[in-house]
Amino acid sequence: MTWLEMALRLVLAVVIGCAIGIEREHKNRPAGMRTHVLVCVGAALIAIIECMNIADTLEMNRLNSSSGIALSVGRLSAQVVSGIGFLGAGTILVSQKKIAGLTTAASLWCTACLGLAAGMGHYVLAVAGCLIVITTLTLMQRVVRVNTVKNLEVQFVRRNETIPFINAYFEKMGVTVIDVDFHIESKEKGKGKEKVYTNLYTLDMPKKIAYKDIVNDLSEYANIEVIRTISPN
Repeated sequence: MTWLEMALRLVLAVVIGCAIGIEREHKNRPAGMRTHVLVCVGAALIAIIECMNIADTLEMNRLNSSSGIALSVGRLSAQVVSGIGFLGAGTILVSQKKIAGLTTAASLWCTACLGLAAGMGHYVLAVAGCLIVITTLTLMQRVVRVNTVKNLEVQFVRRNETIPFINAYFEKMGVTVIDVDFHIESKEKGKGKEKVYTNLYTLDMPKKIAYKDIVNDLSEYANIEVIRTISPN
């Protein structure tokens, strides 16, 4: 392998890592451009070293046919694929039963694999894989929309007025209430106490309706004090 060939593979790794990292950094994710570039270049270096080891082993066997030197192919690359999981785990955050960073962790893992492809000299595969990853990160969520089942927590007062309003709103929007959990608590208000009701709705919604639309609409009702979405356990 010539120095020009190695340089070309490393440059391709930089371009791939930069392209994916810019998209992640634009969305203010835990791992940005520099992290993705370093991961991709590091994986490419490992792949280049493995290619050089294979070439050196074949050359030694060619020069000395009786030596019978054997080389286990793929061990270094396998360590990259498994080892990148530790870096990806560092980008996953868990807060209030919500998980964030899984997509960034997956993009890091894919970037490492693309770096291996670039380092091995599979240029078409590396470029095609990079385009697929960027398309997935930027366009797929806009083209393919999936409304997952979520829980909507609503805290409100004046139950006799608010419950009919919420039910009528869901019916108007075509939202199906799958299940409702609730509890009641009393809070100090002025010289007395006021009952505050909390309903936890499990909703099935039409594709044209987004949860943010429901939150915005219901939050404008005076009797509703708190409204938020909660991912199911």
